[in-house]
Amino acid sequence: MTEKIVETHPFIAYLQSLAEKDDRGALAALRRGLGQPPGSAAEMFRYVEPWLPERRFAGLELIYYLIASLFAYYPESAGAGNMGTHMRQASTEGGEEAIERRFTALLAADLEDLPGYLRQAVSFLRSKNVLINWDQLLRDIQDWDREDRRVQKHWASAFWSKQPQAANNANQ
Repeated sequence: MTEKIVETHPFIAYLQSLAEKDDRGALAALRRGLGQPPGSAAEMFRYVEPWLPERRFAGLELIYYLIASLFAYYPESAGAGNMGTHMRQASTEGGEEAIERRFTALLAADLEDLPGYLRQAVSFLRSKNVLINWDQLLRDIQDWDREDRRVQKHWASAFWSKQPQAANNANQ
């Protein structure tokens, strides 16, 4: 059986190159978009607009501007996992109930409310030094509004599937 190799999304590779070059000006410009609607921080245009297709919908703009600002806030990258995996890693340090409430609210968010919840989650993960798989996050957010809620189910599975085992290990 061959393992599926997923190439890094070109936009994420570009953001990672800005971090690797320690382009503080670019990262600062992208951070100015935190908490702002897409396109309100004009400093971001030169870094995000070239990556958006000519024919696009408002949700795609929101996704790219959101990912760019969150990445600039916390440009540390993990090579695997999704937000469920990352939140589970952060929950091993205690405060599981609060983390679970925060994570459940994130899962319930619609695309328009997602920026605020993701900003809180990324800030929390940053405080716990938990790395983020930005490539997976971008791909997941692009599928956020699917009727089958595939992304939310994958995140939930990654978050809760290992917790009973961890509780059993703690009891032994």
